[in-house]
Amino acid sequence: MEKNKKAIIVGAGPAGLTAAMELLKQTDIHPVVLEMSDSIGGISKTIEYNGNRMDLGGHRFFSKNQAVMDWWNTLMPIQGQPAIDDILLENKKAFVPNGPNPEKTNRVMLIRGRVSRIFFLRKFFDYPISIKWQTFANMGLARTFKVVCGYLWAVVAKRPDTSLENFYINRFGKLLYSMFFEDYTEKVWGVHPRNLGADWGAQRVKGLSILSILKDIVTKPFRSKDIDQKKVETSLIEQFIYPKFGPGQLWESAAQEVEKLGGEVRKNSKVMGVHLQDGQVVSVDVETNGKIITEPCDYLLSSMPIKDLVAALHDASVPKEVKSIAAELPYRDFITVGLLVKKLNIVNTTKIHTFEKRVPDTWIYVQERDVKVGRLQIFNNWSPYMVADYKNTMFVGLEYFCTEGDELWNMSKEDFIKMAIEEMERINILDKENVLDATQVKVQKAYPAYFGSYYQLDVVKDYLNKIPNLFCIGRNGQHRYNNMDHSMLTAMEAVKDIATGNINKDNIWSVNTEEEYHESK
Repeated sequence: MEKNKKAIIVGAGPAGLTAAMELLKQTDIHPVVLEMSDSIGGISKTIEYNGNRMDLGGHRFFSKNQAVMDWWNTLMPIQGQPAIDDILLENKKAFVPNGPNPEKTNRVMLIRGRVSRIFFLRKFFDYPISIKWQTFANMGLARTFKVVCGYLWAVVAKRPDTSLENFYINRFGKLLYSMFFEDYTEKVWGVHPRNLGADWGAQRVKGLSILSILKDIVTKPFRSKDIDQKKVETSLIEQFIYPKFGPGQLWESAAQEVEKLGGEVRKNSKVMGVHLQDGQVVSVDVETNGKIITEPCDYLLSSMPIKDLVAALHDASVPKEVKSIAAELPYRDFITVGLLVKKLNIVNTTKIHTFEKRVPDTWIYVQERDVKVGRLQIFNNWSPYMVADYKNTMFVGLEYFCTEGDELWNMSKEDFIKMAIEEMERINILDKENVLDATQVKVQKAYPAYFGSYYQLDVVKDYLNKIPNLFCIGRNGQHRYNNMDHSMLTAMEAVKDIATGNINKDNIWSVNTEEEYHESK
């Protein structure tokens, strides 16, 4: 590689920071990461509020791709000694030999047990839905009979996977779909599943179905209990790793490593324009502290929303159709309310040993139709170090899905927090007198949506791919609801292309489009 070449990387999230690290390791190219906010990690950042930490959206660190697992573990090794909750609960885990002690070291990954459940009919159901007596008891005999009949009919009369609704019905039957997927999906996206693309299900749910759950039940007793669960459907994993102070800690560590290796990470730097010459990117306009400067570059790796990238292109040759489709790409925005509480009304009734009978869940999907909240996170269970007073308080996150400019988005912070607490009381999750503190965080363009002009995205993608030194990476960079590890893989593939001179880019766009894409060693 020629020395002194420069790559502008837009966004200091998982894709952007992975790209910077890989460029420094594999090439002589100088990476400059431009982050429009004053924080690191994108949607994977950690929010600190009065000594307590919030994980926006919940980020389980698990991948079937060994390169990603090694990347994380090199940056933050897995624990070799018990954490404070392991000590209190006398947890017997398969700690990593010679791994760091979380009680003495901060840069460490904790081994966490995966517990997620659905709150529906004011009862708890396992997520994914398990086939056991408690599930049937919660549903009742008549509803259970209808569920079985609905599933058998779905097997016989399979529908074409032309929508997310059909995708779910084919795998679970119509009644299970209507109970556990239909309303929740509409909460998340603001549109009915019949109007959403089935490819979202293929990317997020992948091989999950009644048959895969049955297979999991049969093979579970014979599986290894360590963190390597590559033969298990991602939705059925039992363990994951997690940074001591939340996901943002890992990405802040990555930013530090980028700078240590000679790269640059600039906060509060927003890309306002992208200049093309002879069909290639030659520079970008960057606004910093109210001033706009032009940064020349040899490569541009963009994790900014495609909508914003196309709008920033300063070139008269950009087709009107490309501009129109990109401008109409839909997104869902996200609001989290953090509540510090003395206790929750819901208590642990599982066989899992917990502190003070607290529920063991990392997050709970709220399916109740009389509240707007979508999920409830319990940060104590992600990491005890996320909560300043772990023993005496619980820090929980109430997640709401909305669209910028709608009623929820425009509600005042005070009114929103009041509404959130009232909803928790309505479904008897907590009592307001137990709330000690509260905050609210808004995230724009958190979820690229799969409806509207999304179905014409290939027109935009084909145009962008013709710009040889432009590489679209990450969730928003590809308008694809990627997991964190998939976003990282798009960056790794882009750097591989730069290092080898490949301008095809199909490998970048192929990440997380096939069920088993690179999800093995």
